[in-house]
Amino acid sequence: MKVAVFSTEKYDREFLEVANTATNANHEFVFHETRLEAKTAALATGCEAVCVFVNDDVGAETLKILAAQGIRLVALRCTGFNNVDLGTAAEVGIKVVRVTAYSPYSVAEFAVGMILMLNRKLYKAYNRVRDDNFSLNGLLGFDLHHRTVGIVGTGKIGIIISQILHGFGCHLLGYDPYPNPQFEEIGDTRYVDLPELLANSDIISLHCPLTPENDHLINAKTIAQMKPGVMLINTSRGQLIDTKAAIEGIKSGIIGYFGIDVYEQEEHIFFKDLSDTVIQDDTFQLLQSFQNVLITSHQAFFTKEAMNDIATTTLSNITDFEQGKPLQNEVKLPEKVLTKA
Repeated sequence: MKVAVFSTEKYDREFLEVANTATNANHEFVFHETRLEAKTAALATGCEAVCVFVNDDVGAETLKILAAQGIRLVALRCTGFNNVDLGTAAEVGIKVVRVTAYSPYSVAEFAVGMILMLNRKLYKAYNRVRDDNFSLNGLLGFDLHHRTVGIVGTGKIGIIISQILHGFGCHLLGYDPYPNPQFEEIGDTRYVDLPELLANSDIISLHCPLTPENDHLINAKTIAQMKPGVMLINTSRGQLIDTKAAIEGIKSGIIGYFGIDVYEQEEHIFFKDLSDTVIQDDTFQLLQSFQNVLITSHQAFFTKEAMNDIATTTLSNITDFEQGKPLQNEVKLPEKVLTKA
């Protein structure tokens, strides 16, 4: 098939081309650095499928333009599909497939790295030493041992970070509408409702997908229920957190540490080099000004193992569609399941 691949970087091309060769799929890729949206959909003219990432706009308007151009498949090279209007896709006859799983260790390990960096202030220490400042003032952290960590979403990633933190000696609280027996088998774990998790956790880490039900799951109301000085980590989806409410939580001291690898308006910022520009997002700029905030640009997934899994599954999805095989990773209706992050 001839496939228009949007939002591509050098590494996307490399992994997709290697997988294309390794699987003898022989698909023809047309790579575009630009983001897919209604005004760029014409770039897919002459193709049969589009391959998109987390911040591409696959809404109703875009899908109708794609369908009119003969596009029959949208292949997501990611797990989340909140950027796709599935109802419109069904109406215009476009199938949607995704990567249901890739190395869950990549995100889980990164989230633990964010916890350690914020707690032990490694970012400050690194910069100080480079300036020949060896003072320890302001670098005081706390032991993770015996701390209580709330895990919101206990799917594959939630289970792995729980196992890692159990190794640190943490007490683990889980919240998930669909409890996972593996979580309770870890030891020193128990499921609780969300208010109890918020009130008793020293650290809260989000590992759930974005659904209509949990859009802005973390908001002014839920932040008010948190333990003062809590550490909040999000490596899942930006819109799980109401950023303006989080800023107020930081200013009030309820949120003592804030680590995010995702941001609700990231499509205009992340995956780009904006070092020679002035970022126009005032909310993002304010976030960056806080000393107890750590922001990374949606890189938690970015390991060799995960990229290989993503490319291989994406190629398999496209090939299955081309050959008329059942689409094991097809997305038909919104999945109201918190555990499949």
